[in-house]
Amino acid sequence: MVKKIFLFTTVILFAGLTGFFGRQYYDQYQNVKHERQLKNAREASWNELRHRINDEIKEFKGEAGIVIKDLQTGCEFSYNKAKLFPSASLAKIPIMAASFLAADQGRIKLDRNIALKGSDKLTGSGALKDMPSGTTFSVERLIGLMIYDSDNTATNMVTNTVGMDYLGKAFKNFGLKNTDLSRKIADYKSRDNGIENYTTAEDMALLLEKMYGRNLGNKSVSEKCIAMLKLTRMNDRIPKYLPVETIVAHKTGLEKEVCHDVGIVFTSKGDFIICILIKHANSNSVPSKELIAKISMHTYGYFIGLKKQ
Repeated sequence: MVKKIFLFTTVILFAGLTGFFGRQYYDQYQNVKHERQLKNAREASWNELRHRINDEIKEFKGEAGIVIKDLQTGCEFSYNKAKLFPSASLAKIPIMAASFLAADQGRIKLDRNIALKGSDKLTGSGALKDMPSGTTFSVERLIGLMIYDSDNTATNMVTNTVGMDYLGKAFKNFGLKNTDLSRKIADYKSRDNGIENYTTAEDMALLLEKMYGRNLGNKSVSEKCIAMLKLTRMNDRIPKYLPVETIVAHKTGLEKEVCHDVGIVFTSKGDFIICILIKHANSNSVPSKELIAKISMHTYGYFIGLKKQ
């Protein structure tokens, strides 16, 4: 009788354990299967996005350098990513990063007030050129105006404060291979004499990814840069067709025959870097802005269309 009870108990226990581990194996199999399906669907959607972007490029009359990167998976679309473009106001991004790094190193003080001089005033974007000489601004305020208002005069004041030599070295230390500051922003006389500032979509993407990973200099420098880029007021390119509540940390660049926008877009389904640099021969920048806006819209659509992981 005892043997029968023992045997019965053993069989019940074995059956229970078999069922338990069998269920675990089945659940694990289902999870792997589900993850594989999601991965395949994501790859298919990414390939569809690539086709859409390529179609937009084919229709555009001009040259473009593009990097789009899914910051969760590392998937990247690139087109002419190492091609040199006049940087226009994109140069203000590494200038900002270098300035915050200089402050972190104690080379400059962000709360130091600087008086506007007549020699600081530059043409082009920004309101400082119309302000009375002697008006004072903190260095941090000038960095802000340089980014969210793209103020050329503020950029000139920041550049003078930090120093061209330091900026050049900082650009190299950031890992930027093809981004330089050969002349000051809006120094069109030097530009007409063949002296130009250049960058690439690849360099801009690298800089933004370092900010996103909080390792551009250090966490504090990175976070200050992203916070400043989120305040950009020119929203006629990357954010144009995105929902108004979408958070975009970006910076535009615009000169004759040059139109850029680079940034980080934050979505509920994942974040992505988008860098689009354009050189064109159109009578205005409208087609270039539209290309940037459409590619941004397609990329956003890819993320929003992803199934829940």
